[in-house]
Formats: sequence, structure tokens, C-alpha cells
Amino acid sequence: QVQLVESGGGLVQAGGSLRLSCAASGRTFSTKAMGWFRQAPGKEREFVATTSRTEGSISYADSVKGRFTISRDNANDKNTVYLQMNSLKPEDTAVYFCAASLVSGIFRSQYGYSYWGQGTQVTVSS
Repeated sequence: QVQLVESGGGLVQAGGSLRLSCAASGRTFSTKAMGWFRQAPGKEREFVATTSRTEGSISYADSVKGRFTISRDNANDKNTVYLQMNSLKPEDTAVYFCAASLVSGIFRSQYGYSYWGQGTQVTVSS
């Protein structure tokens, strides 16, 4: 089992920045790709960004490309993934979820991930 805990969400004005963190614990040696998804009220969960274990493969949703940066720290089996969010817009408001996959490769679909965090709220005011 792998447990994921997100942190770093909050309220920020448009144009501001936030950095989300997701700490993995448990059988972290088995995790491959890790990703971020988000879900706004009344909308389906959508892909934001993903990275392979070594950051050799990274992918972003078009809506966040150039503004968000995903990174990962595997030092000392730390297995933490970050999402640096800059130039935030009101439409970025959502609950952000961290996810971990046990399968090699990177995935833009939520079905590629086996473990999920509880989510952290990001609210961007105009």
C-alpha cells in the first residue's frame, strides 16, 4: 500500500503562486509515475501534470503548460512530488489530487493511477 498526503493549498489572488506538495509513504519503492489532477465543483476530475520516477518523462495539460511545473524528490526514498503553480487564474480553482502509479510510463488518464491522496483546495480570487 502507498499513502499520499497533499499540502500547500490555499487562497491566492489571480497572478499569484502556490506550491503543492505530495508526500508518499508505505511501499514507495513500487511507485512509478506520480501525477496531479484537479476537480472543480460540478466538473469531472481532469489531468494537470505527471512525471515519471526519474523525471525523464513529463507531461502537462495544455491549460497549465508554461505556468505549472511538476518536480519530484526521490532522495533517501523520500518520494515527494511537487507542483509549482505560477500566474494562477480563477479557473485554476479546484481540489487538487496527487496520484501514484505502479506501472511504468506516464499517464494523462486517472485510470493509470492506483493510489490517490485526499486532495487539497486551491482557490484563486479575481
